[in-house]
This record gives sequence, structure tokens and C-alpha cells, in this order.
Amino acid sequence: MTNKRDQDATEPEGEGQAETAVEAKELHRAVRAEGEAELDRPAASLFWSAFAGGLAITATLLAQGAIHGALPDAPWRDVVVALGYPIGFVIVILGRMQLFTESTVTAMLPLVTKPSLWALRRTLRLWGIVIGANLLGTFVAAAAIASGFLGADPGLRDAMTAVSMKVVELPPAMVFVNAIPAGMLIAVVAWVLPSAREQSVLVIFVIGFVVAAGHFSHSIVGSVEAFLLLLSGVAGAGPTLLGFLLPALLGNLIGGAGLFALLAHAQVKGEMAETKAAE
Repeated sequence: MTNKRDQDATEPEGEGQAETAVEAKELHRAVRAEGEAELDRPAASLFWSAFAGGLAITATLLAQGAIHGALPDAPWRDVVVALGYPIGFVIVILGRMQLFTESTVTAMLPLVTKPSLWALRRTLRLWGIVIGANLLGTFVAAAAIASGFLGADPGLRDAMTAVSMKVVELPPAMVFVNAIPAGMLIAVVAWVLPSAREQSVLVIFVIGFVVAAGHFSHSIVGSVEAFLLLLSGVAGAGPTLLGFLLPALLGNLIGGAGLFALLAHAQVKGEMAETKAAE
């Protein structure tokens, strides 16, 4: 015979498991619905949203440069500078602008849920437009910084250049490896936000700080830095574009779409199949 105490001890566990399963499926549904809406958007809308995202993400470099320039050369400076890294992500994500590393998971879930050539073409179309427009936006922003139009204070420009030097410090293979966790972590933002709207700024800030503090390679933020070094004559096209940008894009894609999106789908795939069969 089971007494009331035993029932009280066992019932919450089952309820908690059920709630967790429902929440995971609801997150999957919410992120997938957002991805489907993005796939259906006109090319011009995607382009201008992603171009604005490329411009806005430059706030990350501006914030880091300002902090870097205000601090002494000390072992702890890099950690404090990392606090400025999430600023651009907060602006872009809460402003509903397109960002390549966030769209890896949102665009991938509709494809893995209902695979088809049509879905594959739409996904590649989205990524192509967003990557191109993001990079165009970061190039324009970097040109404005290099020319003195944006951040006219020479001290701030020097500090932003110093912060940017990290993109040419690693060999391409290491950039690629470091870009995989960056792609996964930014994809986590897109996955978590539907269930954490009231804490969205905190979620973006914490994950962005982890990316910066871990010295992981983010292709779009890093492209501002790479273009700044290139346009300032500090580094050549090889180290900045082939040595950083290309491997960072590939690593982010594998981390966001190749790993996190597939894992996010795998955790609810069986439950979705059972629900469909029951219907």
C-alpha cells in the first residue's frame, strides 16, 4: 500500500518530466515557426535587415575599444574588455535584425523537420543573403572607423585596432576550431529566448560574454575587426580574409547548424513522431 507521503514524493517527478518534455517541444515549435517566417521573407527584406545587423554589430567593437582604451595594460584587462562584447548582440537580436550565426538554427529546424529540396534551397538562399549583407554592413562600418568618420577620437581608433589584432593571432585551423563553440553558443540564444523573454538582455549578455571570455571566433563580429585591420593597412587580405573570415564562417556554420540545430531537433524528434502517430 502506498501512503500519501510516497505519492507526494513520486508524483512531482513525473509531472516535472512531462513539463520538461512539453517545454522542449514548445521551444522547438517556436524557433521552427520563426525560421519558417524568415524563409518566407522577401529577399529585399532579408538583405536590409541583415545589412542593418552588420552595421549594428559594430557596437561590440566600439564598446570593447572604449573599455580597452580606459584600462591599464594588465593581465585582467581582456576579461573586463569582454564585458563590452555582448552590446552589439543585444542591439541586433532585440532589434530583430538578421544575424548569420543566429539564423543557423532558426533556418535549419524547418529543414530537418521536413526535409525537401525546396526547404534546402530556401535555407541556402537565406544564409547567402544574410551572410552577404552582414559582411557588407561590417565592411561599411569598418571603413567608417578606418577613415575617422566613426569613432573620430584617434585614441578610440587605436584601441579598436588593438582589440582587433586577435583575429590574426591564430592560424586558420585554430580559428575554425574556435568558431564551432561560438556558433553553438549564439545558436543557443535563438533557442533560449522564446522561454526567457523577460530575461532576454541577461541571456544575451551572459552568452556573449562567454564567447568573448573564451576567445571563441565569431565570423560577423570578427569581420568588423578583420576589415578594420585590412582597411587600416595593419594586416593583409590573406591573414584577415582567408586566415580568419573563411574558417570562422565555416566553423560557425558547423557549430550552429551542423551540431546545435541537429541536437535541438534530436531531443524532441521521437516525441514529435509519437504525437503525430497518436493523431
